[in-house]
Amino acid sequence: MNRFTCLLLSLFITFSALAQEKLPKEIYLFSYFKGNGEDGLHLAYSTDGYAWKSLKGDSSFLRPVLSKDKLMRDPCIIRGVDGLFHLVWTVSWTEKGIGHVSSKDLIHWSEQQFIPVMGKEEGARNSWAPEITVDPKTKEYLIYWATTIPGRFNETASKADNGYNHRIYYVTTKDFKQFSDTRVLYDPGFNSIDATIVKDGKQFVMFLKDETREPPQKNLKIAFAGKLAGPYSAASAPITGNYWAEGPTTLKIGNQWIVYFDKYTQHKYGAITSTDLKNWTDISDKITLPAGIRHGSVFKVTAKEFAKLK
Repeated sequence: MNRFTCLLLSLFITFSALAQEKLPKEIYLFSYFKGNGEDGLHLAYSTDGYAWKSLKGDSSFLRPVLSKDKLMRDPCIIRGVDGLFHLVWTVSWTEKGIGHVSSKDLIHWSEQQFIPVMGKEEGARNSWAPEITVDPKTKEYLIYWATTIPGRFNETASKADNGYNHRIYYVTTKDFKQFSDTRVLYDPGFNSIDATIVKDGKQFVMFLKDETREPPQKNLKIAFAGKLAGPYSAASAPITGNYWAEGPTTLKIGNQWIVYFDKYTQHKYGAITSTDLKNWTDISDKITLPAGIRHGSVFKVTAKEFAKLK
């Protein structure tokens, strides 16, 4: 057998093994942005929740066109009750609305839609880090985000951090065409942003950032509710350590919770894990993510859906 034949045989064996390799039934995807969000949506994948690799050479899957700033920060993707993937994001530092699109495959997207969630609030300064959670009973989408309205919640007003004093607001919708009035979802008694809500058994768990600057908190906490729209409990003690953290997103594998977050002053990502939502272990040194990854969300796709992305 000559060298060329041996090479062909080796290649055949390698490709046959790859063809027979079976991916898990579900793949984890991480939606995120880079820089200031100018180039749009990035995606990474993982099969174990620890090692994450970028897709498409870490280039954008969707470029933003909304608002004067044309940003796509804090991208949150969920699978809707209609089978579509729904994406919401922060379109600007100062707009009174958020962006929304949908897709069947995460490759081809609908026309980008601006939702003026704070349009009726004349003094609203922003609409940051929107997320979506589906109510399993009503099949409605709860869209929620953080906004500062000057003159509200004066008990925690401060001149620090440019005077921002956020609370978590929400609207509901069944079709992304008609929306409820905007209401306060959660007032934990402190400046709060970056909420994300997941269902756990009969309860809903909200992870959020305590944004208090004086004295500094800048950490993640948890609250619980029996219904998606609340009322939510008082926030827990901090679950993150002696560093500033923001942008939590969570994944549950078996009985293990993993919360990923942006250690933004250190310019890197961190993670903590728990089995009871009370006792947390830092596993930041055990995860790997694409360089420059910023605030996003984790969701699941099937092996077939992933193959199209790959």
